[in-house]
Amino acid sequence: MASDWIDVSVTLKTGMVTWPGDPPVRISHAQSMERGDASTVSLLEMGAHTGTHMDAPAHFVRGGTGIGDIPLDASIGPARVIPIRDRTSIEPDELEGHSIRRGERVLFKTHNSDHVWDTDRFVEEFVYISEAAAQYLAERQVRLVGADYLSVGGFHADGVKIHQTLLNAGIWIIEGLNLKQVPPGEVDLVCLPLKILGGDGAPARALVRPLDRAAGEVR
Repeated sequence: MASDWIDVSVTLKTGMVTWPGDPPVRISHAQSMERGDASTVSLLEMGAHTGTHMDAPAHFVRGGTGIGDIPLDASIGPARVIPIRDRTSIEPDELEGHSIRRGERVLFKTHNSDHVWDTDRFVEEFVYISEAAAQYLAERQVRLVGADYLSVGGFHADGVKIHQTLLNAGIWIIEGLNLKQVPPGEVDLVCLPLKILGGDGAPARALVRPLDRAAGEVR
Protein backbone atom coordinates (compact mmCIF):
# COMPACT_ATOMS: atom_id res chain seq x y z
CA MET A 1 0.00 0.00 0.00
CA ALA A 2 1.14 3.54 -0.72
CA SER A 3 0.92 4.44 2.96
CA ASP A 4 3.38 1.80 4.13
CA TRP A 5 5.96 4.15 5.60
CA ILE A 6 8.37 2.69 8.16
CA ASP A 7 9.69 4.92 10.94
CA VAL A 8 13.43 4.20 11.13
CA SER A 9 14.07 6.75 13.88
CA VAL A 10 14.86 5.83 17.47
CA THR A 11 12.70 7.24 20.26
CA LEU A 12 14.19 10.04 22.34
CA LYS A 13 14.01 9.38 26.08
CA THR A 14 15.78 10.17 29.31
CA GLY A 15 18.82 7.97 29.84
CA MET A 16 19.01 6.66 26.30
CA VAL A 17 22.33 5.65 24.77
CA THR A 18 24.60 8.45 23.57
CA TRP A 19 28.08 8.58 22.10
CA PRO A 20 30.61 8.47 24.99
CA GLY A 21 31.37 12.02 26.12
CA ASP A 22 28.24 13.51 24.57
CA PRO A 23 25.70 15.19 26.86
CA PRO A 24 23.25 12.79 28.50
CA VAL A 25 19.60 12.96 27.49
CA ARG A 26 17.18 14.40 30.03
CA ILE A 27 13.54 15.09 29.23
CA SER A 28 11.61 16.78 32.00
CA HIS A 29 8.71 19.19 32.46
CA ALA A 30 9.38 22.89 32.93
CA GLN A 31 5.62 23.26 33.40
CA SER A 32 3.12 20.52 34.12
CA MET A 33 -0.67 20.39 34.38
CA GLU A 34 -0.14 17.61 36.93
CA ARG A 35 1.56 20.22 39.14
CA GLY A 36 -1.19 22.77 38.63
CA ASP A 37 0.24 24.71 35.67
CA ALA A 38 -2.07 25.84 32.86
CA SER A 39 -0.17 23.72 30.34
CA THR A 40 2.56 21.11 30.06
CA VAL A 41 5.87 22.27 28.58
CA SER A 42 8.72 19.80 28.15
CA LEU A 43 12.35 20.70 28.73
CA LEU A 44 14.76 18.85 26.42
CA GLU A 45 18.42 18.53 27.36
CA MET A 46 20.58 16.69 24.84
CA GLY A 47 23.41 17.03 22.38
CA ALA A 48 22.80 17.76 18.72
CA HIS A 49 23.94 14.25 17.80
CA THR A 50 21.40 12.37 19.90
CA GLY A 51 19.52 9.33 18.60
CA THR A 52 18.64 9.53 14.92
CA HIS A 53 20.37 12.66 13.67
CA MET A 54 22.14 14.25 10.74
CA ASP A 55 25.71 15.53 10.56
CA ALA A 56 26.45 18.76 8.73
CA PRO A 57 29.87 19.55 7.25
CA ALA A 58 30.28 22.03 10.15
CA HIS A 59 30.60 19.01 12.46
CA PHE A 60 34.12 18.18 11.25
CA VAL A 61 34.99 20.77 8.57
CA ARG A 62 36.09 24.21 9.70
CA GLY A 63 33.82 26.76 8.01
CA GLY A 64 31.59 23.98 6.67
CA THR A 65 27.90 24.30 5.91
CA GLY A 66 25.59 24.25 8.94
CA ILE A 67 22.65 21.91 9.33
CA GLY A 68 20.20 24.79 8.86
CA ASP A 69 21.38 25.14 5.27
CA ILE A 70 21.01 21.51 4.21
CA PRO A 71 19.54 21.26 0.69
CA LEU A 72 16.11 19.67 1.06
CA ASP A 73 16.79 17.15 -1.69
CA ALA A 74 19.82 15.81 0.17
CA SER A 75 17.67 13.69 2.47
CA ILE A 76 14.35 13.47 0.61
CA GLY A 77 13.91 11.20 -2.39
CA PRO A 78 14.83 7.74 -3.69
CA ALA A 79 17.36 5.77 -1.65
CA ARG A 80 18.70 2.26 -1.44
CA VAL A 81 18.99 0.05 1.64
CA ILE A 82 22.18 -1.97 1.16
CA PRO A 83 22.71 -5.09 3.30
CA ILE A 84 26.18 -5.58 4.77
CA ARG A 85 27.38 -9.07 5.73
CA ASP A 86 30.66 -8.08 7.40
CA ARG A 87 30.16 -7.85 11.17
CA THR A 88 33.17 -5.63 11.75
CA SER A 89 33.21 -2.90 9.13
CA ILE A 90 31.88 -1.82 5.75
CA GLU A 91 34.63 -2.38 3.19
CA PRO A 92 35.04 -1.54 -0.53
CA ASP A 93 35.16 -5.17 -1.62
CA GLU A 94 31.63 -5.75 -0.33
CA LEU A 95 30.38 -2.47 -1.77
CA GLU A 96 31.71 -3.38 -5.22
CA GLY A 97 28.96 -5.94 -5.64
CA HIS A 98 26.23 -3.30 -5.23
CA SER A 99 27.21 -1.06 -8.16
CA ILE A 100 26.76 2.15 -6.19
CA ARG A 101 26.09 5.08 -8.52
CA ARG A 102 26.86 8.77 -8.44
CA GLY A 103 24.19 10.80 -6.64
CA GLU A 104 22.66 7.81 -4.80
CA ARG A 105 21.38 7.99 -1.27
CA VAL A 106 22.57 4.79 0.43
CA LEU A 107 21.48 3.44 3.80
CA PHE A 108 23.61 0.62 5.19
CA LYS A 109 21.75 -2.16 6.99
CA THR A 110 24.28 -4.03 9.09
CA HIS A 111 24.30 -6.42 12.04
CA ASN A 112 23.82 -3.27 14.16
CA SER A 113 20.10 -3.05 13.41
CA ASP A 114 19.55 -6.53 14.88
CA HIS A 115 20.66 -5.65 18.39
CA VAL A 116 22.22 -2.25 19.20
CA TRP A 117 18.92 -0.47 19.88
CA ASP A 118 17.82 -3.13 22.38
CA THR A 119 19.95 -1.58 25.13
CA ASP A 120 20.67 1.86 26.60
CA ARG A 121 24.28 0.78 27.09
CA PHE A 122 26.75 1.98 24.46
CA VAL A 123 27.84 -0.86 22.17
CA GLU A 124 31.54 -0.42 21.37
CA GLU A 125 31.83 -3.17 18.77
CA PHE A 126 29.43 -1.91 16.12
CA VAL A 127 29.75 -2.16 12.33
CA TYR A 128 31.14 1.07 10.86
CA ILE A 129 32.33 2.51 7.56
CA SER A 130 36.06 1.93 7.14
CA GLU A 131 38.41 4.66 5.89
CA ALA A 132 38.77 2.80 2.60
CA ALA A 133 35.00 2.52 2.18
CA ALA A 134 34.55 6.21 3.00
CA GLN A 135 37.02 7.04 0.24
CA TYR A 136 35.22 4.63 -2.10
CA LEU A 137 31.91 6.41 -1.47
CA ALA A 138 33.53 9.81 -1.90
CA GLU A 139 34.99 8.80 -5.26
CA ARG A 140 31.57 7.66 -6.42
CA GLN A 141 30.08 10.97 -5.34
CA VAL A 142 27.08 9.57 -3.51
CA ARG A 143 24.59 12.13 -2.21
CA LEU A 144 23.91 10.75 1.27
CA VAL A 145 25.03 7.94 3.54
CA GLY A 146 22.97 6.46 6.38
CA ALA A 147 24.39 4.39 9.24
CA ASP A 148 22.48 2.19 11.68
CA TYR A 149 24.28 3.24 14.85
CA LEU A 150 25.51 6.48 16.39
CA SER A 151 28.44 7.10 14.04
CA VAL A 152 29.65 6.30 10.54
CA GLY A 153 33.09 5.85 12.11
CA GLY A 154 33.95 3.08 14.56
CA PHE A 155 34.61 3.56 18.25
CA HIS A 156 38.10 2.13 17.86
CA ALA A 157 38.69 3.57 14.37
CA ASP A 158 39.65 7.05 13.16
CA GLY A 159 36.16 8.47 13.16
CA VAL A 160 37.38 11.99 12.49
CA LYS A 161 39.03 11.01 9.21
CA ILE A 162 36.02 8.94 8.12
CA HIS A 163 33.66 11.86 8.75
CA GLN A 164 35.97 14.34 7.04
CA THR A 165 36.33 12.14 3.96
CA LEU A 166 32.56 11.95 3.53
CA LEU A 167 31.70 15.53 4.48
CA ASN A 168 34.49 17.08 2.41
CA ALA A 169 33.11 15.17 -0.58
CA GLY A 170 29.71 16.83 -0.09
CA ILE A 171 28.09 13.68 1.29
CA TRP A 172 25.41 14.29 3.90
CA ILE A 173 25.26 11.84 6.80
CA ILE A 174 22.39 10.28 8.74
CA GLU A 175 23.39 8.41 11.89
CA GLY A 176 21.33 6.48 14.39
CA LEU A 177 18.96 4.71 11.99
CA ASN A 178 17.10 1.57 13.02
CA LEU A 179 16.65 -0.50 9.85
CA LYS A 180 15.60 -3.74 11.54
CA GLN A 181 12.16 -3.78 9.89
CA VAL A 182 13.32 -2.60 6.47
CA PRO A 183 14.10 -5.09 3.69
CA PRO A 184 17.10 -4.38 1.46
CA GLY A 185 16.32 -2.61 -1.78
CA GLU A 186 14.88 0.58 -3.17
CA VAL A 187 12.95 2.92 -0.87
CA ASP A 188 11.59 6.43 -0.69
CA LEU A 189 13.35 8.39 2.05
CA VAL A 190 12.24 11.38 4.09
CA CYS A 191 14.64 12.60 6.75
CA LEU A 192 14.43 16.17 8.06
CA PRO A 193 16.79 17.50 10.74
CA LEU A 194 15.81 20.38 13.00
CA LYS A 195 16.64 23.74 11.41
CA ILE A 196 19.41 25.07 13.67
CA LEU A 197 21.29 28.17 12.53
CA GLY A 198 24.92 27.22 11.94
CA GLY A 199 24.36 23.87 13.62
CA ASP A 200 26.91 21.06 13.38
CA GLY A 201 24.07 18.56 13.38
CA ALA A 202 20.54 18.00 14.62
CA PRO A 203 18.11 15.28 15.69
CA ALA A 204 15.88 14.11 12.84
CA ARG A 205 12.80 12.03 12.09
CA ALA A 206 13.51 9.51 9.35
CA LEU A 207 10.98 7.48 7.35
CA VAL A 208 11.37 5.03 4.49
CA ARG A 209 8.81 3.45 2.17
CA PRO A 210 9.93 0.24 0.43
CA LEU A 211 9.40 -0.01 -3.31
CA ASP A 212 8.61 -3.01 -5.45
CA ARG A 213 11.84 -3.27 -7.42
CA ALA A 214 10.19 -5.11 -10.30
CA ALA A 215 7.26 -2.75 -10.74
CA GLY A 216 8.93 0.37 -9.40
CA GLU A 217 5.90 0.97 -7.20
CA VAL A 218 5.26 1.21 -3.49
CA ARG A 219 4.25 -2.06 -1.93
